[in-house]
Amino acid sequence: MSSKYKQPTVTTINGRCRVCYTCVRECPAKAIRIAHGQAEVIPERCIGCGNCVRVCSQRAKKVVSSINEVQELIKSDFKVAACIAPSFAAEFPEIPAQTLVAMIRHLGFDYVVEVGFGADLVALEIKKLLAESNGKRYISTACPAVFGYVKRYHPALIEHLAPVVSPMVAMSRVVRALYGKELKIVFIGPCIAKKIEAYSDEVEDEIDEVMTFEELRWMLQEADIHSECILPTAFDQPHAYRGALFPIGRGLLEAATIPEDLISGEVISANGRANFIDAIMEFSSGQADAKFLDVLCCDGCIMGAGMTTKASYFKRRALVSHYVQENLKNFNVQTWHKYVERLSELDLSRKFTPYDQRIKPPDEEAIRRILAKIGKYRPEDELNCGACGYDSCREHAIAIHKGLAESEMCLPFTIEELHRANKDLAYSNDQLATTREALIQSEKMASMGQLAAGIAHEINNPLGVVLMYSHLMLDELAPDSEKREDLHMIAEHADRAKKIVSGLLNFARQNKVNLKEIEIPKLIQDSIKPIVFPENIKVQINHRLKNPIAELDRDQMIQVFTNFVNNSITAMKDGGILTLETEDDDNFVRFYIKDTGSGIRKENLAKIFEPFFTTKKLGKGTGLGLAITYGILKMHHGDISVESNADPTAGPTGTTFKMTLPRRGIRA
Repeated sequence: MSSKYKQPTVTTINGRCRVCYTCVRECPAKAIRIAHGQAEVIPERCIGCGNCVRVCSQRAKKVVSSINEVQELIKSDFKVAACIAPSFAAEFPEIPAQTLVAMIRHLGFDYVVEVGFGADLVALEIKKLLAESNGKRYISTACPAVFGYVKRYHPALIEHLAPVVSPMVAMSRVVRALYGKELKIVFIGPCIAKKIEAYSDEVEDEIDEVMTFEELRWMLQEADIHSECILPTAFDQPHAYRGALFPIGRGLLEAATIPEDLISGEVISANGRANFIDAIMEFSSGQADAKFLDVLCCDGCIMGAGMTTKASYFKRRALVSHYVQENLKNFNVQTWHKYVERLSELDLSRKFTPYDQRIKPPDEEAIRRILAKIGKYRPEDELNCGACGYDSCREHAIAIHKGLAESEMCLPFTIEELHRANKDLAYSNDQLATTREALIQSEKMASMGQLAAGIAHEINNPLGVVLMYSHLMLDELAPDSEKREDLHMIAEHADRAKKIVSGLLNFARQNKVNLKEIEIPKLIQDSIKPIVFPENIKVQINHRLKNPIAELDRDQMIQVFTNFVNNSITAMKDGGILTLETEDDDNFVRFYIKDTGSGIRKENLAKIFEPFFTTKKLGKGTGLGLAITYGILKMHHGDISVESNADPTAGPTGTTFKMTLPRRGIRA
């Protein structure tokens, strides 16, 4: 690149890019790299086709502006010529050609000329080249994006590039030959690739600046120049002839009167992003055995990314054709021939140098590893959906290897990862909720433990004294004493108070589990053996154990089962079925205690393990049983959950407690 121009031609506006991969899909050179959540254009790989600019719905792609430089040229002491591309007829249909010329002059340009005449000279030169080819095959070089692509990705084909300048450079040489070598040249047209061509080392100083039609519109608006206030003026000589058809597909062939003979197949014309690449590939492989390959990166220059018109392709084509048709009605062919003859010795040749941007493809094993990382383990996993911007999963994998793409660009893979992340997040959320509940419960237990320890310490001894003296007085009283009933009442309630205090002491003390290997079936049997079951309650015991041995504290676990069983009996006043089940795996033992009782109301489920919470009538329970049970299970590093239904309309009532304990005393 020339030292005068170091900026990338197309850049991304940070924050606007929504990473839709449309630009990746539309870029024929694969010059778009996805990095840090943005689609970046790699300047070295970019051929300036402008597809990324044209397809970006978020307007996140910005073309480097030449407006400031052009304004500085106009202000300078040099004379400046504006070379207008022939596609202007499609861009400015609302402004007559001569009025547009006058408006451009009002910007400060000294000369306004048609690049179409340069296209006329190029067409004649191509026709002459083909006539003298001696069997050599050529690729047209009117489109800078095409030869830019060849230089970067098919350098072996450079010898087949027609050694003829583009119409832009041809017109630059024409204008300087006619109006002075010191003249400054500004090209104005529809093509972004012209910016890359103009500032390349190969044609350095041929073109001083390049503006798009969009930039021209901006300058006219800023200068407050309107067509209604301008007197028309004609283009400066020489005027364009059939070269004005260049911006239309096959326009070069038309201008050079070269027929695209479908029978001989010596000339092939191809336009558009996919077609021009296919044509070059087939030309390279020899499948397209054509003498001349006429290719344009766009569907003609009328579809260039530097245009602002929203008209359809056929409308634009018709506008250019109509302009040429009207222009030829009064066209002075003799004057045109005089200029062609006068410029017959003008050098229109140029050379092309390779600018190889090919990246060595990875080996098959590397591709396989990358495909595996994005969930493509088998051929049927390769959906080739194109959502990533690449035609196939393999192309995407190769792009990842080259550093041009990221694995997250694979939409099916990303969706699958999102589903997996959602599941993990849901699981983590559940675990967090459980942990939070356990922490709240632990804090409550610790607070109640401190309270219970204080109460027990202060009340236990006075209660012992009351009980002792109550029994002593009972022993001293006569059997028929009227005071005996009152003393019995005092002793009974003092004894109840002592039991409550004893429960508080058990709750408050820092218990330690005494783990020993025990047989689970025997533990269940020992737990229910001393319990007297009502006749209307049926007990079922089901063991589904692979290994009946576990490390548990026998006495504490008996207390746990006794509490649960007694609660279930209380819940089944009208009878029912009590089921005790066990199951295990290598690391855990699970216990299920199910009853068909009245169930626990939903509003009470979250409270049942809280100290002193009970649904029993006054005097029938302290509300410490399940709280102590919860503490014992936590000391075993176990978990407990409960499911219950207290609404007969919602189904059978009853409660199921599930306890999960580690087989070896600590969680695996």
